[in-house]
Amino acid sequence: MKSYVFIPITVIVILIAMSCASVPLIIPGADAAFDDPPAPRQTAVCVHDPSVFYAGNNEFYVIGSHIATAKTSDFITWQQVTLDWNSRRNNFMPTDNPNPAIQTMAQQTADVLRGKEHDIGYYAADIHMMPNGKYYQYYCLTSSWKCSAIGLAIADKVEGPYITQGLIVRSDAAANNSMSPNGARQWSVPRHPNCIDPAAYWDKNKEKFYMTYGSWSGGIFLYEMDPVTGMKKAGSAINEENDGYGRKLIRNNHVSIEAPYIFYSPETDYYYLTVSYGGLAASGGYQQRVFRSRSPVGPFSDAKHPGIDMSSTEFMYSQHSEYGIKIMGPYQFKSLSGEPMGSTGYLSPGHNSVSYNADTGRYYLVYHTRFTGRGEMHEVRAAEMFMNEDGWPMAAPFRFDGGAIRTFTKDMLHGTWKLINHQRDINTEPHMSVPYIFLEDGNITDAKGGVAGSWALGEDGKTAHITVADVLYKGVFIRIYDDDKRKWVQAFTALSEDGIALWGAGAAGK
Repeated sequence: MKSYVFIPITVIVILIAMSCASVPLIIPGADAAFDDPPAPRQTAVCVHDPSVFYAGNNEFYVIGSHIATAKTSDFITWQQVTLDWNSRRNNFMPTDNPNPAIQTMAQQTADVLRGKEHDIGYYAADIHMMPNGKYYQYYCLTSSWKCSAIGLAIADKVEGPYITQGLIVRSDAAANNSMSPNGARQWSVPRHPNCIDPAAYWDKNKEKFYMTYGSWSGGIFLYEMDPVTGMKKAGSAINEENDGYGRKLIRNNHVSIEAPYIFYSPETDYYYLTVSYGGLAASGGYQQRVFRSRSPVGPFSDAKHPGIDMSSTEFMYSQHSEYGIKIMGPYQFKSLSGEPMGSTGYLSPGHNSVSYNADTGRYYLVYHTRFTGRGEMHEVRAAEMFMNEDGWPMAAPFRFDGGAIRTFTKDMLHGTWKLINHQRDINTEPHMSVPYIFLEDGNITDAKGGVAGSWALGEDGKTAHITVADVLYKGVFIRIYDDDKRKWVQAFTALSEDGIALWGAGAAGK
């Protein structure tokens, strides 16, 4: 594989420290007339671990931990439906099935705890509107990193009530005296998953239904599901693998990997498996990673290690950050001299899900994030995603805004840019933007005026090729609303050949 040289962190720090006043402020596209829509009315809601689903009637919901929910019709304006707290009961919470053969919720809780004195709560959930018109909710109960269970509840209406159908799988202390589902062996950290973070999905033909799940411990797994009952499919060979925990997609040894989500792209004919690394707290470095496969059940690989099955690769404490494309981690665009003040720092943006609109071809990346100086406060964010020419997903550098300007001429793009290199680390502090000048001749200069690389616009008017420090990044130019500056600006999102994300935001001006 070709070897690339990345921007050293020391160089980034030096550039940030330099006075922004020395960087000329040339607004990309300032001389062009853009038919921008009105400023979007972006609202905030709090749902931790948001999983997005279509509910019908042009409404999308997210459900997350503590059975918090919110809804939107445009991924811009959101409305809180239920609050983010275990003790506040609502109709999304699973309720007892009148069938005495199915455990009550009190019995499920006791089954998970196995007599141990721990707190227990609802964590990341996932809902699907099924072909029969009902809503299937996969919920999880957990009290520790190895004492968890996943269950199913079904409702006739999107906002419930949801009636439990029973537990699907349990881990360790919750798993029938520490035995695996088929009773073959005891639960173990390197072999088996903590049974949380369920996310169901269809194959591309809407014929087969699966559920991926898992957190830390032994990795990420999946089951083949019965789309009628919503429970594990009887007789499935996949479900018998790994002592009854199903197929292993990513092999792990109790390092920071969780929140799996799988979606299919008809544009590339790949299935993408997204996960989160790091700790979810503001100081934990939570971030989004992605792998891909031609099959809905794997094997999955990444850009840096093409052809290597992630289920055969053991993530070690010293190296798991080397695997998976990092869609985003903590970041911050710093204001330049001459711009409106305001610079939000985003911390631990993770536990994402994805919605695809087949009519428009748009992808919506939905996740939660924390912010510098705001403690553990978190909010939902939605960003548009794009596929680059190598078939890998990239996130827009700002929130979704409904804008549709996607083609440009070269004279609309030269000027002052703020670039963020997301690198490959599990960073607990935001990676800061660095100022560069995109010259009309296609060269890029740094804050000192030295040549730092080159840029090019594709013949389609949107494809971006950005080379910085001898690394080529492939992506797209976009017009986007900078919600810090409250202005429409030029931007790009791009990836290197082995999966490093580079974002750019054009200077906003006053």
